[in-house]
Amino acid sequence: MARIFIIGNGISGVTAARHIRKLSNHDITIISSESEYFFSRTALMYVYMGHMRFKDIKPYEDGFWSKNRIELIHDKVNSIQFNAKSLVLESGKTLNYDKLILATGSKSNKFGWPGQDLHGVSGLYHLQDLEMMERCSYDTSRAVIVGGGLIGIEMAEMFHTRHIPVTVVVREKEYWYNILPPEEAAMISKHIREHKIELILNTELKEILDDGTGSVGGVVLSNGDKIQCNYVGLTVGVSPNIDFLKNTTLETDRGILVNAHLETNIPDVYAIGDCAQLKQVLPGRKAIEAIWYTGRMMGENVAYNICHKSISYDPGIWFNSAKFLDIEYQVYGHVPAKIQSPDDSFYWEYSDGKKSIRLVFNKESHQILGFNLMGIRFRHEVCVKWILEKTILNDVVQNIRLAFFDPEFYKNYEDSFVESFNQQFNQQIILNKNKTLNHVFKFLTQK
Repeated sequence: MARIFIIGNGISGVTAARHIRKLSNHDITIISSESEYFFSRTALMYVYMGHMRFKDIKPYEDGFWSKNRIELIHDKVNSIQFNAKSLVLESGKTLNYDKLILATGSKSNKFGWPGQDLHGVSGLYHLQDLEMMERCSYDTSRAVIVGGGLIGIEMAEMFHTRHIPVTVVVREKEYWYNILPPEEAAMISKHIREHKIELILNTELKEILDDGTGSVGGVVLSNGDKIQCNYVGLTVGVSPNIDFLKNTTLETDRGILVNAHLETNIPDVYAIGDCAQLKQVLPGRKAIEAIWYTGRMMGENVAYNICHKSISYDPGIWFNSAKFLDIEYQVYGHVPAKIQSPDDSFYWEYSDGKKSIRLVFNKESHQILGFNLMGIRFRHEVCVKWILEKTILNDVVQNIRLAFFDPEFYKNYEDSFVESFNQQFNQQIILNKNKTLNHVFKFLTQK
């Protein structure tokens, strides 16, 4: 029976602990300096907005951990002695492990801006970020958010729900322009402004001003403009939280380098989640993916490897989902910001400017490569099956009803979508409307 220590109680570390317990009788200890108990990080915004209480975003009752013989330590690991297999905690304790899982997560990026360490400057990743937002919101006259992306739009929505004026500063020509294709990026930029959130494009942060008390008093932008504010949200991405590991024998790059079994260069030491960087990147994936579901998959995968059931990590087809205010977003497969030959795409946008579908395909083979959706839901399993089976574009369009997953009584857009496709590509595809749930099931189960 081994002593297994997990540093980090996010989705990766907790999933690893749960599955190790299912598979073994090992001693399991989770160490976290962020919070005493695991919580759903993606729900932090809803606590601030009053939709949920913090206790509502804890997936497990507090007694779950002792019942399942998983020890929790609320402390910080200051250093790791890999040769001695020991952890030195901030409290002064030294703990010895047999196997170690590093699940230290991410930290918000800072790029050396003057004033970036003032009170009232934070990202939106840790519980402590939420607590700072809460403390500062009572006397915040304006918030400035730097960076375009999923975290930035969440923070903007949070302040907006409390009627705190928000300015979002983005260096690109549209919101999230380095990730979304141009039409979708323009749609989101327009949508942000429709919600009375000020959006400043093609501009960067130059300096954060001190109000004279060590707190935020304003910002200076690259165009010379000054904006008075009491809070600055830094949402220019995240990076692996591994600073305390950089000068050790552990092999690191941007993250902790791991093989397909999530093993590091040190025996009995593994890394999972946001802090892990794969040495061999699978097609269509990235070496570091700070995504909730990949963290969960890594946690389960490492549990099997530790418990002597060797499995290579494979997250499958890329997908992600989120929302930009009240526009839902889904992406499956290969959808680059700039679509270049030999790829091409078909883009359909509804007249309200808040719904769109993009199909990315290979121009030569016409095989479907990816889906990008705004304001419309597709079935995950259908999209993945089409991509894996290299389905021809025309077949996807003809059977597009298999993918639509909007609730009952919602408006249907299939006819408009197919009509637009036929006009653009000079086709005469007839929509196959005989697609009930039974047809979807048969499609998904057939080989």
